[in-house]
Amino acid sequence: MRILVSDPLSEEGLRILEKSGIPVDVRTGLDEEGLCAAIGGYDGLIIRSGTKVTAKVIEAADRLKVIGRAGVGVDNIDVQAATQKGILVMNTPAANIISAAEHSCALIMSMVRNIPWAHASMHDGKWERGKFTGTELNGKTLGIIGVGRVGGEVAKRLKHFNMKLVGYDPFLPEEVAENLGVRLTSLEELLRVSDIMTIHTPLLPETRNMISKEQFGMMKPTAMLVNVARGGIVNERDLYEALKTKRIAAAAFDVWVNEPLSGEEKALLELDNLITTPHLGASTQEAQERVAVEIAESAVKFLTSGEVSNAINAPKGQLDPETAPYVPLAEALGTIAHGLNGNKPVDRLEIVFRGALASKDTKRLGVHVLIGMLRNIVGDDVNMVNASGIAKGKGISVVESKEEESHAYDSTLVVRVRSGKGVRTVRGTVFAETPRLVGIDGYSFEMPIVDNMLFTAYKDKPGVIGMVGKVLGDANVNIGMMSVGRDEPMGNAVMVLGVDQEIPAGVMEKLRGEVPLERTLFVNLG
Repeated sequence: MRILVSDPLSEEGLRILEKSGIPVDVRTGLDEEGLCAAIGGYDGLIIRSGTKVTAKVIEAADRLKVIGRAGVGVDNIDVQAATQKGILVMNTPAANIISAAEHSCALIMSMVRNIPWAHASMHDGKWERGKFTGTELNGKTLGIIGVGRVGGEVAKRLKHFNMKLVGYDPFLPEEVAENLGVRLTSLEELLRVSDIMTIHTPLLPETRNMISKEQFGMMKPTAMLVNVARGGIVNERDLYEALKTKRIAAAAFDVWVNEPLSGEEKALLELDNLITTPHLGASTQEAQERVAVEIAESAVKFLTSGEVSNAINAPKGQLDPETAPYVPLAEALGTIAHGLNGNKPVDRLEIVFRGALASKDTKRLGVHVLIGMLRNIVGDDVNMVNASGIAKGKGISVVESKEEESHAYDSTLVVRVRSGKGVRTVRGTVFAETPRLVGIDGYSFEMPIVDNMLFTAYKDKPGVIGMVGKVLGDANVNIGMMSVGRDEPMGNAVMVLGVDQEIPAGVMEKLRGEVPLERTLFVNLG
């Protein structure tokens, strides 16, 4: 196992990686070709904003399991390509919140009081007090586009300047905004009424070029715009025109589409009403240490124990001491259900959490059921990251539900696989820390789930169990445990055997040929 750090990381973060015992290489400044050439030898990649993890890089990453971004934005990572390949992408969403919020406030203060331009004038030997008369924040309206963690911290600080706060955030509950002193409104109204606007949304397809020529046309001529979020949310060409023609008064930007600026974007630097900083929002000593420590700890935990934190392409649920024992059960039931279904194409996977389990956070358990089922279809390449995407690509709908009643057990996990008109159902539980199979379709029984299991269906009559035992015994296959479920004496029955080794294909054929069994299935869960 090996980790590559391809952007500068604080010493404290590097120390955590080194203490883990995982070999770490620091190789900064790699371009796409250099990263493609290097990445094949690594299980983990830790980056900041400098490294571009493209689809080409991910394709070259033969053994990569995790990409850790020491920061919030992941637009320099092809997350879709990583997800399809089963690579976990994690970031540090909370580590630089305060630094980004403070930088936003600093840019706002610098802009309204003309500090950068007055500074430059004085250093040119001038004394132009009248030229740099500023404006007060007192009584002005601040528009916050994205009232999330950073936007909320900006609101907390600037409301003490007696500013009126309006916000646009379609995902924020009104009561949360009210507690911050922010009145939620539409983007259009915010643009029209705000004296100063500050952007704090992620860069998504729906937010790219969110502020363009049309939106600049809605703003006051005295309006000022700040962006410490991500480059690309504001159309830079339209920004240039709005500032050049004095459609708005001023702007202050920390983030850019291309970093560093190149080509026609450099024309922005010629404007006398734009404050620029080179992506410094998270560039404080405190934030750099926090993001480095957090991403290093998260990457090490994932690579050494599989623990997932701050992942952006994996389920957000949690495993606690009460639900963790259900993980092997969930995967086993998914595998068994699909096997009993004859490995036919699946239309629908239904997962039901019953009893005490229904009151828990079960989202990750549902994904583990899906993983177990998909292993019969795509092999071991399926994991927590790509399971849902693989299922969707194969037209499998996944439905989860919860029921308070669990009948014979405190908690029961039910897995139902549907293929056309065919339905197979398996049920399981955990007690004494052991996953147990407690039912198949309408049959009830109970036995521990082990690595090698034989499932049979037959007409209940004397001698069948003995015949199965003889065929296995003659093949030197040892039976460790057995359980039988039946609908009535001498009726239909299922028998489940736990055996100590894999049953060879020839022995399975002999069972089918010499014993009156309606169905047989061997499942290896190891």
